[in-house]
Amino acid sequence: MDDSVFPFIILASAFGLLVLTLCLVGVRRFNLRRALGTVDASICTAGNSWRMGVCRYQDSELEWFSLLSLSFRPRHSFKRSSLELLGRRKPSETELTKLQPDVVVVELRHEGESFMLAMRFEAYAGLSSWLEAGPVIGVGTWR
Repeated sequence: MDDSVFPFIILASAFGLLVLTLCLVGVRRFNLRRALGTVDASICTAGNSWRMGVCRYQDSELEWFSLLSLSFRPRHSFKRSSLELLGRRKPSETELTKLQPDVVVVELRHEGESFMLAMRFEAYAGLSSWLEAGPVIGVGTWR
């Protein structure tokens, strides 16, 4: 074989692997988003940068999945009973370039650690309703 064929084979293999990975990420996102109780939401924990992902409401947990991952396990999981809604605000000027358009920044606290979620207002309304509908600790039981 000619030596000029090897770089082409390597580049074609790398391109094929890239396309396969992008397809798998797309299939994973489609599967996450088709489930009931999921919304697109970026997260910022402990002053780090914003990361895009998907939030999923469970009975007793709020789970956050990274958008650019192949894992079906949540990267962050927050207990509903320990989650406290601190408020919402519009994104700052520096955040506007890092976030999707038309989002609100939701400030939350979980077990003493503060973090922020950026989501559409409709998703924020769902999150606040989900939190308010949860049981009070020590009073009553789950229905």
